[in-house]
Amino acid sequence: MYPQPYLDYLIQFHVERDYFECHEILEEYWKNSPPDQRKAVWVGLIQIAVALYHQRRGNQNGAIKMLTSAIRLLEQHLEDVQQLGLDSAALHLLLTKRLEEIRTGIAYRSLSLPIREEALQRAYEHACALRNAPVSRESDLNDHYLMNKHTLRDRTDVFAERQRQIDLREQRRKASEK
Repeated sequence: MYPQPYLDYLIQFHVERDYFECHEILEEYWKNSPPDQRKAVWVGLIQIAVALYHQRRGNQNGAIKMLTSAIRLLEQHLEDVQQLGLDSAALHLLLTKRLEEIRTGIAYRSLSLPIREEALQRAYEHACALRNAPVSRESDLNDHYLMNKHTLRDRTDVFAERQRQIDLREQRRKASEK
């Protein structure tokens, strides 16, 4: 019922607190899954993870930008959020409260997504049990690797894709001027 990458995302989010890995898992799934109404929710969940990653590393502006975008996007897809087993009203409240905390300088602390559906809770707990993992754990703010994982990876492909997109926009702009 729930895609395995979604369960993997939840484990990274609630247990490992590896928000960078959350982003990687769900982005890969989002890019390769067939078009459906949930694509926007996947993006919103990715943005939540990226926001928390930025907040934890002290990039408050990045956290605010990502969380604001996630809130707006998920507000437009409340029913899809519910279909993924999350409590959309509780999630909205949680995210808007976190956004206010970031804006007022309250320090990072772990955040858990509100699971509404018993079926999702069971699937999630089963996935945790298969990994011999607890259902939740607090962030380890002293884990240097976890805190800096994003900066340690090879970003050659990311930079090449960004440049490709810039070149495409430039080509379109020039073509429209003719």
